[in-house]
Amino acid sequence: MGFRVLKTALAVAIAMYLAHVLGIKSPAAAGLLAILGIEVTKKKGIQNALHRMAASVLALLMGSALFMIFGYHVWVVAIFILIAFPLLHRLRISEGTVTGAVVMFHLFSYESAGSMSVLNEILLLIVGLGTATLINISYMPRTDKEIVAHKMKIEELFSQIFVNIAKHLRDSTMVWDGKELLEVGNEIDKGAELAKRSMDNTLIFGGDPYWRVYFYMRGEQLESIHRMIDLVAQVYQTLPQGEWIAAIFEDISQTVKEDYYMGKAEKELKELDERYKKMSLPESREEFEVRASILQLNRELIQYLSIAKKQKKQRPEGG
Repeated sequence: MGFRVLKTALAVAIAMYLAHVLGIKSPAAAGLLAILGIEVTKKKGIQNALHRMAASVLALLMGSALFMIFGYHVWVVAIFILIAFPLLHRLRISEGTVTGAVVMFHLFSYESAGSMSVLNEILLLIVGLGTATLINISYMPRTDKEIVAHKMKIEELFSQIFVNIAKHLRDSTMVWDGKELLEVGNEIDKGAELAKRSMDNTLIFGGDPYWRVYFYMRGEQLESIHRMIDLVAQVYQTLPQGEWIAAIFEDISQTVKEDYYMGKAEKELKELDERYKKMSLPESREEFEVRASILQLNRELIQYLSIAKKQKKQRPEGG
């Protein structure tokens, strides 16, 4: 926020100074247009500047036509708003409604809609929005360190979640408040927003999509974890099958922090699945229900790992 305020102050000062040097009428308006033109990303800044310029030129043409036909009356301004604003919205350039209104009100205050007045407003737009756009694309602070910090926090929270799942499978009386689930959801959202901003600040080749893919993967995995939590809640007895899958959860609590997909847990789960098939049937309804939940948990954990397998880097053979 502080950096954006600094950029805005710089853009306003440059725009007003240029407008004054070029002899443009109402140079303060160039500063106002510069304020409206400052955005949080380079791509958004360029896109909104183009939209505002197009909307403002359209507003100028419509306003000058209305004033020349009906005169400079307040009710004409109201008619302009009733016509122009819905039209700009339909054309999907509604970002320019404010800038369009600014230049149109200038014509009204000058009581002049001639070519010189319209040219003056176009120059104001070029100076104000142009200065803001140049300031926008000249420099944007890098977010790499923040993104990596969110990545590390997410992986640490995932690790804690898996450790707590393993503890419950080993001791069904263990109580866990699940606060890590809320925290990790927050971290994923913040990281995804930063990753999008980073890409929008790269004008050439669209930026590296790695981080957007990473946070999307973690979001998918969190949905899988929520389903696992529902299944773990149904494990109200401590059984050997729970002990076996608990050991796999403990392994995953460590490998979740690795950049490469190792495949060890996936292999262990498939072996465990075969082991279940060779076991004798449950001796009671309670054991049947718990074993069924553990079996479903096994399937869901395989689904969780398949997401990582698709998105994570694969370790080279022999690596």
